[in-house]
Amino acid sequence: MTTGAAVESEGGDREGRPSWTSVLPALVAIVLALLFRNVLVALILGVWIGAYLLSGSLGASFARLLDTHVVDAMADRGHASILLFSLLLGGMLGLMTQSGGGKGLASWVGTGATTARRAQLTTWLLGLLVFFDDYANSLLVGSSMRPVTDRIRVSREKLAFIVDATAAPVASLALISSWIGVEVGYIHDQFTHLGIERDAYVTFVETIPFRFYPILMLLFVPWVAWRGRDFGAMLGAERRALREGRLTRVGARPASDFHEESVSEDTPGRPMNALAPIVVVVLVAAIGIYLDGRSKVLSAGLDLTLRAIVGEASSSSAILWATGAGCVAALALSVGSGALTFSRSIDAWTGGVRSMVYAVIILVLAWSLGAVCRDLDTASFLVSAVGDWIVPAWIPAAVFIMAALVSFATGTSWGTMAILFPLAVPLAHELAPGQQTILFGTVSSIL
Repeated sequence: MTTGAAVESEGGDREGRPSWTSVLPALVAIVLALLFRNVLVALILGVWIGAYLLSGSLGASFARLLDTHVVDAMADRGHASILLFSLLLGGMLGLMTQSGGGKGLASWVGTGATTARRAQLTTWLLGLLVFFDDYANSLLVGSSMRPVTDRIRVSREKLAFIVDATAAPVASLALISSWIGVEVGYIHDQFTHLGIERDAYVTFVETIPFRFYPILMLLFVPWVAWRGRDFGAMLGAERRALREGRLTRVGARPASDFHEESVSEDTPGRPMNALAPIVVVVLVAAIGIYLDGRSKVLSAGLDLTLRAIVGEASSSSAILWATGAGCVAALALSVGSGALTFSRSIDAWTGGVRSMVYAVIILVLAWSLGAVCRDLDTASFLVSAVGDWIVPAWIPAAVFIMAALVSFATGTSWGTMAILFPLAVPLAHELAPGQQTILFGTVSSIL
């Protein structure tokens, strides 16, 4: 079944200008994500609608969804590097967790948590240390500190707030984390197709001062823990836990703890099994960026400055080297410490890799959605539609509000980035050309 002129000539009117239909893929993805709280289905349908608008045929659009848009997204060299980094980091996290590294790290940090204030601050501090993945942060810190906070009568609501309000912000600010791997992939994708000749990783680093929400949240959490100034529903939860000893409200249904069952209670805590791989990753990444950048700077005859070195270095390659080295270190410690046999270590590594599959699928679909939006020239339509009334300086704030709404409705920041990056970055680039502050502010607002 084919429609006329491939749906207004690939989303445009008779004069070649992009029409309102060019926003349908992204709009459908946002609406479905808000309604059904399922980003995966929302992205698939968004890409399919985009493929339909491009081809004008339902049958052909389904075929192009699979054999063109998804395949092209996976075949891109930059995309492949991000996918490999995510899988390697997942494998390293699996080894660190299964070998008792996370358990030992939590036990080591939580030794002095004898009061409610200390327990809450310790939870926050441990969350800062587990910066490499927000999901692993929530699981590790939450499960490790829960017995401590339960004993001291800190409500589960307060524990959940501290854990969650630390996990995502610290992962979004860390120089190396699974979150950053994903975000750098989105930045790289948009820059490549907009013709912006900037290193995506360097751009991320330059946006850190503009990330006001995670920075302020990381300061707000310890302030609340230290002062004990709870309010609203949290105040009621804390009073209930302290006065009545009920850590959860009546009728509450805590999430399943099935993730914790994968780590045997008999496995002793070994903090070095977590700390050493992290140190290896950071050192190898720093050394790799320096050596690669230095070589390229000297070859180009440029001044040997740190900014030039970082700017010329292939950060994606350095991060791949680092996560690969981190996997080797985690495997060696897992076997060498006697925590796991070699066979069980491989199982732990592959289990960690599997834990990243959902994130990888989201990434590929997000890249596919971005590609169909570019083919439909969605950004040009948005610029023509809002360019006359929106002030460029408002773009970061508007993007942040939209990101907050989508994230609240869907429950996933990664899904929010997947939906908004293909729209927000081109919009900022077109409405504020050459204004790095607007571009950096927009990128840092998508959390």
